[in-house]
Amino acid sequence: MTDAATAAGPAGDRVDEPLVWGHAALRLEVTTGPDGVPRLARLERPGAAGGGTDPATRLPLLEVTALGHGTGWSGPRFTGTALNQRMRAGAVRSGVRDGWHFLDIDVHDPAGGLSATVELSSPDGVAVLRSRVRLRNDGNRPAVVQSVSSLLLGGLPPAGALEVHRARNDWLAEGRWYAEPLRATVADIGVDSHQHDSRATLALVGRGSWPTDGHLAAGALTDRAGGRAWAWQIESPAGWRWDIGEYAHGSHLTLNGPADADHQWRQALAPGEEFTTVPAAVALGSGFEDAIAALTAYRRAVRRAHPDHTALPVVFNDYMNTLMGDPTTAKLLPLIDAAAEAGAEYFCIDSGWYDDDLHGWWDSVGEWLPSSARFPGGIQVVLGRIRDRGMVPGLWLEPEVVGVRSPVAAALPDDAFFQQDGVRITEQGRHQLDLRHPAARAHLDATVDRIVGAWGVGYLKLDYNIVVAPGTQAPGDTSPGAGLLGHARAYLDWITGVLDRYPGLVIENCASGGMRMDGASLAVTQLQSTSDQQDPLRYPPITVTAPAAMPPEQCAVWAYPQPEFSDDEITFALAGALLGRVHLSGRLDWMTPHQLGLVADAMAVYKQLRGDLPRALPFWPLGLPGWSDDRLALGMRVPDGPTYLLVWRRQGAGPRLSVPVPHLAGGHGPAVRILHPRKTAAEAVWEAGDAAVGLLLPAAPSAVLLRLDPVG
Repeated sequence: MTDAATAAGPAGDRVDEPLVWGHAALRLEVTTGPDGVPRLARLERPGAAGGGTDPATRLPLLEVTALGHGTGWSGPRFTGTALNQRMRAGAVRSGVRDGWHFLDIDVHDPAGGLSATVELSSPDGVAVLRSRVRLRNDGNRPAVVQSVSSLLLGGLPPAGALEVHRARNDWLAEGRWYAEPLRATVADIGVDSHQHDSRATLALVGRGSWPTDGHLAAGALTDRAGGRAWAWQIESPAGWRWDIGEYAHGSHLTLNGPADADHQWRQALAPGEEFTTVPAAVALGSGFEDAIAALTAYRRAVRRAHPDHTALPVVFNDYMNTLMGDPTTAKLLPLIDAAAEAGAEYFCIDSGWYDDDLHGWWDSVGEWLPSSARFPGGIQVVLGRIRDRGMVPGLWLEPEVVGVRSPVAAALPDDAFFQQDGVRITEQGRHQLDLRHPAARAHLDATVDRIVGAWGVGYLKLDYNIVVAPGTQAPGDTSPGAGLLGHARAYLDWITGVLDRYPGLVIENCASGGMRMDGASLAVTQLQSTSDQQDPLRYPPITVTAPAAMPPEQCAVWAYPQPEFSDDEITFALAGALLGRVHLSGRLDWMTPHQLGLVADAMAVYKQLRGDLPRALPFWPLGLPGWSDDRLALGMRVPDGPTYLLVWRRQGAGPRLSVPVPHLAGGHGPAVRILHPRKTAAEAVWEAGDAAVGLLLPAAPSAVLLRLDPVG
């Protein structure tokens, strides 16, 4: 093959020249052997050591399983399957558009008629490969697909050399990264002594309509010997699976969307029909932090452009540890005034604004009309007060659900909701809309046009608090998993349509916190709720790890100081949001002028530094934290700019610690300044010999935000 606009596939038993493709930050090589099957032979950063693979460890560009074909020796790990040994190389197309490099490789099974295009892309100058597969039935009989990989990376180092990083992601305890040797799962069976490779695999699966409930749809591998790392994400708003196993003398990584074995996903393709997988991306780096930095740059490149990504306004939300879903005009007006004095720029009224009976709204939601009992003069009185105080009004909305007591439940047809076996699904007193149905979409479009278009709301917090698995099987769906993926894609398409109509609208993605913290949702929405954790002492580990899942300017972190807090507790509660997106809350209206001044000081600091965050890259000077660690640190390194360091001391740790910042070693060292809190007994000095910041934090709990500027 050649890197040309179009090239023919192999003929007979000819071995083609390798296809070489990429740019300054990434190089890819595909080879086709005598069997005509294209295989990924090399994926590397140019100039970095060790990107090639032994021919014996190379796997096909994709893996497909379908009814009537089986999986081959690989069994449930879906690598080296029967179909893919027959997928012959076809045409190749490449090009550059809008700062992205593209490479499409066609393959075809001459026996069964399935064809596919492996669509590879990469943003210029970023060491990230993105892949998705467009599968077509070019045969004359229907085909039922059971799985298809989005990205398959073979020829990785042997299992004994690799460390696996993954992130537990539970409600109120999101982003708990941990690492272990791959050999802890994939045992060394002595491949040379057996006629077959190991069938062992380390697999993670996300199921249902909360795709990141349990684990993030992401992970990483680090090579302990070679100084290389691979970090990835699967951009699925529904089910996903990644697995790592051993193949010959190397390892492989397979990134999948939903599959039959894990998600009850099957896709029927009539002759001429197509299916496109969810995208997946893998970043290359010299270590975990370097790979996450590349993934951060990629996430910025792939998402929808929006002014919020650089403006980073301070958002006050009345829910967390404050009104807790019980807003009224009387409660909101003083809170709005206090939020404005503290420096908030948006004010979001959270759940409950539509609840007219004041006795629990859980199973009656869906009509989205304001409560006359809560707002005797109308909700416009409150929205007008927000505007009068110089803020943009926002509202909470849970668009996909309709309570069983809601008038909407009877007004919409059954086909507008999730169903199985002809029965409308009910979950926790609610039905789930299917956004593929025109009546469901029309209902939500009318809702948004009223709230945003007529009422002038400029911020929507879109929440989702039920989970449906395996999905829905509407007429025409092959399986519940296929129905769920179809709805999830339609939901994101609906959000895209909303933003097309209202380009200045800011949308926050939330699902009981971080249960939908997936790359597909993050590419469309502007902010991501990191958690609903209510304990400020337990929030720091979530804050520290959030930038491994998304760019910092999308990390919505609660900051909920309270009037009963000490000054140290107030500054501790505020600190965590200062290197992300401030989600301010708390009873600011009950605070003393001194306490409200502490909040205002923190917001002023944030406004001074937020212009750096859209370029900043995260690092973890004390490592990714354990859930109960007493000392935690998050750094933001701004290219050609300052370094920010946020350090927490929770209860139990001593007052002195040293925080390494090796990239600032040499010369005179940086100038070190404490930005937050403005008045503190904490001390910070540069320890040149250790290339570290020496800190004294006398109080517990306490937190400080530092700015480090290179000198000379």
